Amino acid sequence: MDSVLRVENISIQFGGLRAVNDFSLDLKSQDLVGLIGPNGAGKTTVFNLLTGVYEPTSGTILYKSHNGRLYRLEGMPPNRITQLGIARTFQNIRLFPGLTVLENVLVSHHFSIRYNWLEAVLRLPRYWREEARIREQSLELLQIFGLADYADYKANQLPYGQQRKLEIVRALATSPQLLLLDEPAAGMNPQETRQLMDLILFIREHFHLTLLLIEHDMSLVMGICQRVVVLDYGNILAEGPPDHVRNNPEVIRAYLGEDVHA
Repeated sequence: MDSVLRVENISIQFGGLRAVNDFSLDLKSQDLVGLIGPNGAGKTTVFNLLTGVYEPTSGTILYKSHNGRLYRLEGMPPNRITQLGIARTFQNIRLFPGLTVLENVLVSHHFSIRYNWLEAVLRLPRYWREEARIREQSLELLQIFGLADYADYKANQLPYGQQRKLEIVRALATSPQLLLLDEPAAGMNPQETRQLMDLILFIREHFHLTLLLIEHDMSLVMGICQRVVVLDYGNILAEGPPDHVRNNPEVIRAYLGEDVHA
């Protein structure tokens, strides 16, 4: 498989409600794809299926890890999926507000720590080496994203836009190759949104990541995504390059509004 992720006809049903129906998606290395649709269309449910929060009723999710090994993700727990290289952010910020900015990033290195509990309790040499390593890597990430000066601040002391950025940094600390961003521009003003667009493009190039993002801000989606998938009540309504989707009459009427060309 030459794709990073191949989703084949996944569906999930909650009682009598089919929240996602025969959803398919193919992501290749360094793709940047937008997933759009109104509230309740099933977008976040798709993310939950990809990250092991939900198990699909039917269909397959195939993922090729860093080492080239192929995995089926259905039924795999979220922590294992994260270890394999899939990270996500959430629509509602989920930082640890009482921890510092640095501590929030350090937590994300949990999966990569190479000492055992006994070495931690006895403070053996490998414990100190590993702690120094993850601290250095965390500070490096904060430096890249302009957050190093806030390392000792509590996370809830950051301005909203910086908290959004910190959540992305925390996801990157897990060393993913596929990053799922759930409404990263939510609550941002136009200037912050423009900065976020540049940040997403930078992340893709600098870390060589594949990205799938959910977003309601059409200027962001149409401005940076190579391909757009439109969901309608759990079904794919349209898929293709931004201009193709932008000019699709069904999409214009249902999702983008009459002023999409403004």
